[in-house]
Amino acid sequence: MSTYVYGIAACSHPSLPAGMDGVGKPPRPVRVIKEGELAAVVSDAPEGLRPKRNNLLAHQSVLNEAAAAGAVLPMRFGSVAPDDAAVTSVLAERAEHYHERLRTLAGKVEYNIKANHDEAAALHRVMAESPELRALTEANRAAGGGSYEQRLRLGEMVVAAVKGREAEDAVKLQRALEPAAEAVSAGPDSTGWLANVSFLVERASAEEFLGAVEEVRETLPHVELRVNGPLPPYSFVEPGPAEPV
Repeated sequence: MSTYVYGIAACSHPSLPAGMDGVGKPPRPVRVIKEGELAAVVSDAPEGLRPKRNNLLAHQSVLNEAAAAGAVLPMRFGSVAPDDAAVTSVLAERAEHYHERLRTLAGKVEYNIKANHDEAAALHRVMAESPELRALTEANRAAGGGSYEQRLRLGEMVVAAVKGREAEDAVKLQRALEPAAEAVSAGPDSTGWLANVSFLVERASAEEFLGAVEEVRETLPHVELRVNGPLPPYSFVEPGPAEPV
């Protein structure tokens, strides 16, 4: 039977409430397996596990209950190991790493910031900042729209300018928020966002971090921000003892 892993804690972590259920339909009972001074919160892994709402909520509920009693390293949804022995083997092998992560992440949460341009506002800003683009636009307009080659050149220049602005704004966003965070983890590049960055924040300093986010909104009004958090610090745990299915 495969083992579903919710999170990792110290073996001294208080016990979970009796009768707690996890993912699956019917829900699989949650249990704790120990190795040395570490413990993993697990359940049997259901066949054909999918990220449906009930499973996602169950995963989060188990982590919330565990984290309420002490530091827990959260695993991402769908983390499954071949069996309990595989989990305890990795706990033993990477004990030093997990102890360091438990110390570092205690009392901290994650905020994920995704950013994109308001297209109209970003285009207006790019045109305002480029005399060359404005001149070429006016020349095309005076020529009744310009030739195909002129329109193509203008379009290519605008696209390049917007992409350059996206890169600059991604850097500005991260630099503005880094001072209010303990650590930063960049998300995958191929997400469709100009920035997808997770910040590790002291739970007690969350308001300061959110205040910095609002300042970014004011200084970069052409950038749309999506804030997700507070979250368990998923982006600051890896590698885990199981691979997402």
